[in-house]
Amino acid sequence: MPVVVVTDSTACLPARVVAEHGIVVVPLQVVIGAQVYDEVLEEGATNGATPAMVAEALREFRPVSTSRPTPSALLEVYERAAAEGATEIVSVHLSGEMSGTFESAQLAAKDAAVPVHPVDSRQVGVATGYAALSAAEVLAAGGSALDAVEAARERAARATSLFYVDTLEYLRRGGRIGAAAAIFGGALSVKPLLQIVDGKVANLEKVRTSSKALNRLEALVLAAAGDDPVDVCVAHLASPDRAEQLAERLADELAENLGGRDVWCTELGAVLGAHVGPGMVAVCVAPLL
Repeated sequence: MPVVVVTDSTACLPARVVAEHGIVVVPLQVVIGAQVYDEVLEEGATNGATPAMVAEALREFRPVSTSRPTPSALLEVYERAAAEGATEIVSVHLSGEMSGTFESAQLAAKDAAVPVHPVDSRQVGVATGYAALSAAEVLAAGGSALDAVEAARERAARATSLFYVDTLEYLRRGGRIGAAAAIFGGALSVKPLLQIVDGKVANLEKVRTSSKALNRLEALVLAAAGDDPVDVCVAHLASPDRAEQLAERLADELAENLGGRDVWCTELGAVLGAHVGPGMVAVCVAPLL
C-alpha cells in the first residue's frame, strides 16, 4: 500500500533525488514587482522564478516578496496522489514560524480523500529536504506512514542550519529576523552568522569581515558534525565560488563523517533567496538516523 512523501520547493532537493525517491514537490511563489512566479529549481528553467532572477531583482531594488501555496493547491496535489494510488501521504514542510505552508497543508489535509500527515520540520532549506528524504527512506524500507513522520521530525530536530549573510537588510525587509534584529540592534553593517532555533532565525555570532565569517562558519560546521555520520549541504545565493570552496574543504575535513557520501553544493532556491540576499552562504549538517 503506497505512501507518498510531499514536500515544498524550499527543501532544495536535487531533481535526481526527488525522482529516485518518488517525492512530490509543491512550489512556493515569488512575486517580483507585480508578476507572480512559481519557484523552480531545475537548472536552465525558463517557466518560473530562479535564484538568478531573484538575485538580480534584489540588486536592482525591485520589490520581491514570497507567498505560500494555497490550501487548494496542496489539496490538488494530495488528490492527484490519491488518484494515482496513494493510500496515505506524509507532507513535510518548512517551519511554520517562517511560512504559512504548513498551515496550508493542515487545512488541505482535512479535505483530502486519503489520510494526510502534515509535518512541520521547524527548519528551512535542505534541513527540510533531509527530513523529507528520511521519511521516504523509511517508507522504502517497509515502514509505516507514522514511522516516516517520526523519522522526518527526528532528522529535522537533529539537523543544524547555519548561515552567513552579507547584510541583514534583506531579512529585515521581509520581517524574518525576529530576535536577531533586537540582538543586533539594527547594526546592519556587521557580517552576521545566524542559525535556525526552534523554527526561527536567531543570532549566533557577529564578525567584522566576510573572510572571518566564512572561516568561523567552517569551524562551527565541524563542531556540529563532531564524530557523527552526517550529510552536509552547502547552499548559496549568487556566491558560487565561496560555496564551492567551502564545500571542498568540508568534504576533506569531514571525510570520515561522510562515509563516501558527497557534500552537496547548490544554489538556494528563489523563495529563501528573496529573504537573505546575494552573497549568502549556508551549511546544513544533518546527522544520519
